[in-house]
Amino acid sequence: MSRARPIASVWSEARTVVVRGLSYRVRIAGPAGAPAGATPVILLHGFAGSSRDWEEIAAALGGAGHLALAVDLPGHGESAAPADPWRYGAEDMCADLLEILAGTGSSSAHWAGYSMGGRLALYLALSHPERVASLVLESASPGIEEARERDARRAADESFARAIETRGIDWFAEYWAARPLFASQARLPAEVRERLRAARLANRAEGLAGSLRGFGHGVQPWLGEHLGGIECPTLLLTGGLDEKYDDLGWWMSIRIPHARARSEPGAGHNIHLEQPETYALALLEHLAESVRHATGPATSTH
Repeated sequence: MSRARPIASVWSEARTVVVRGLSYRVRIAGPAGAPAGATPVILLHGFAGSSRDWEEIAAALGGAGHLALAVDLPGHGESAAPADPWRYGAEDMCADLLEILAGTGSSSAHWAGYSMGGRLALYLALSHPERVASLVLESASPGIEEARERDARRAADESFARAIETRGIDWFAEYWAARPLFASQARLPAEVRERLRAARLANRAEGLAGSLRGFGHGVQPWLGEHLGGIECPTLLLTGGLDEKYDDLGWWMSIRIPHARARSEPGAGHNIHLEQPETYALALLEHLAESVRHATGPATSTH
C-alpha cells in the first residue's frame, strides 16, 4: 500500500451534500457497479482531520470490493463550519450521518471512527443500533465518568477554542503536532509528516473552535455505563505506545458483548496513519467476521 498514492486513483467520487441545512463533503471509494443498497463502510476522522485522512484505507476497502464513504465532519475539511456550537453536537451529527447513509440505499453501515470520530461512532451505535452493522473504534473513549472532571475538561476545551481563534491555525498546527499524544509520529517519513502538517494547516479556526465547544470531551455524555447495550460486532484498535488508550480499549472490550480488542505494537494514537497496512488488514478481517456473526450464532470474544 503506497503512501504516495494519488487521491484521484482512490476516490471514485467526491460530492457536497446538504443535510438538514448543513453542507457536508463526502468522498466515495469502491468498485464500479457496486450493488445498490450494499452495506457501506463509513469512515469518521479525528479532531483536525478530514475525509482525506482515509485515502489508504479507502483504497484497501475498494480493492476488496467494499463501498467506502469518508465524511468531513462539521468544521473540518470542506464541510461547513456553523456558528452555533450545538450544531456540532453528537445528536445533530448522528442525524446528519444517518441521512448521508440513507442516500446510499442501505439501512445500516459498518462505522469506523478514529479518536473524535470513534466517540461519535460509539454514540451512534448506542442511540441508533439498528443502523450499525458493526463498529470499529480506533483510539476512542466513552467519555469522562466524573462530572467534576467533565466540567474541568469543558473549561479547558473552551480555553483551547479561544486560543485557536486568537492565535490562528499556524499556532494550532505547531501546538497540536507537539502534543505527547502524537510523539510516535515523529518517526514517520518526512513526506508523510509534511502531508499531515499541511492537512492541519488547511483547517479553519472557527471550525475547530466550534467542534471543541459542541463535541469536546467535556461536552460528551459519559457512555461507559451503557456499553453492555452494544450488540453488534465491535473491534477496538489501539496503539501499544499509547498507554492510556491502550488500557481504555481493553477496558471497553470487557464491557461490550461482542467486542475484540487489538493492540498494535509500535503504533501510537493514530494507527491508520502510522501503520496503514496493519489497520487495513484488521479492518478487512473484522468485516469478514461481521458477516459470519450476522449469519451464524453470536459469540462473545474478548
